Amino acid sequence: MALEIQRERYRSKVGQVVLGATKEEGGTRSHTVTVGGESTLPFLHFEGEMPHRPVIALEITDMVPEWNPCFGEYYDDVFEDTAAWAKKCVDEYGADLVQIRLQSADPDLQDRSPEECAATVKKVLETVGVPLIVIGCGKAEKDNLIYPVVAEAAAGENLLLGVAEVENYKAITSSCMANLHNVIALSPIDINICKQLNILIAEMSMVMNGRIIIDPCMSALGYGIEYTYSIMERARLGALQGDRMLSMPMIGNIGHEVWRTKEANTPVEDAPGWGERAERAVLWEATTAMAFLQAGLDILVMRHPRAAALVRKNIDELMQDNSY
Repeated sequence: MALEIQRERYRSKVGQVVLGATKEEGGTRSHTVTVGGESTLPFLHFEGEMPHRPVIALEITDMVPEWNPCFGEYYDDVFEDTAAWAKKCVDEYGADLVQIRLQSADPDLQDRSPEECAATVKKVLETVGVPLIVIGCGKAEKDNLIYPVVAEAAAGENLLLGVAEVENYKAITSSCMANLHNVIALSPIDINICKQLNILIAEMSMVMNGRIIIDPCMSALGYGIEYTYSIMERARLGALQGDRMLSMPMIGNIGHEVWRTKEANTPVEDAPGWGERAERAVLWEATTAMAFLQAGLDILVMRHPRAAALVRKNIDELMQDNSY
């Protein structure tokens, strides 16, 4: 007796967002990256299409970060040069995108000016050809000063700029509208807030249609990953069922979340049963990323090159079309 495969058919699909702009498009990128466009749940190739594979961004900062010592062997030679760090991520570790966190602008750290931040972004743009993600320092008052200057300095480059939140979305959205960049809409693991924020951004201007990427606020393995997964799954199902305000691709700052957990940082002497710290932490990041791939993540922002390599191999395998 032949086995009949039951196929789910959806009436809509996830929207597509293009990141970066080539010279012909008014930018300086060597190529663009398109995310989204799925007409099925993740990797169910027999039910629909996944026209664009998930992509990996490696995270860098514009100052020497206080990261786990295990990153030293990979980045010690470039920690003090943001542009060289970005180049190493692309040339040696195969990053599809680079995410720059403008940490030095934090008033409690170096309090660098918006103009200095913009100069750093420009230098990175001149050094690498991949599209860029630019994240503020995390202090809303300062970030609102940074966004317009950075967005104008990189006009034409079609950046992905973040983050917009319900309490603080107008400054960054206005900057993206004026300079035709894309925006990250961050919501705190809440499907209703996620949808509300997307509506607020879209209502500011029709220009932002097709320029929003959802950040549902990641959690690491062992720290509420199941709940985050369920919210992402609800958003993806909403998109496939025709909800336009949930139909945006999704991004997750996996490295940032994983590398502040005790599992990634506790020395082996304090927890001998956990195994060597470096190996344990790499696997923690890779496992977290692989779980969220299954929830529909389109852009994975990672930190460790070895973890990124493991996830890239996993994506290669998952993107093989084994349709029945």
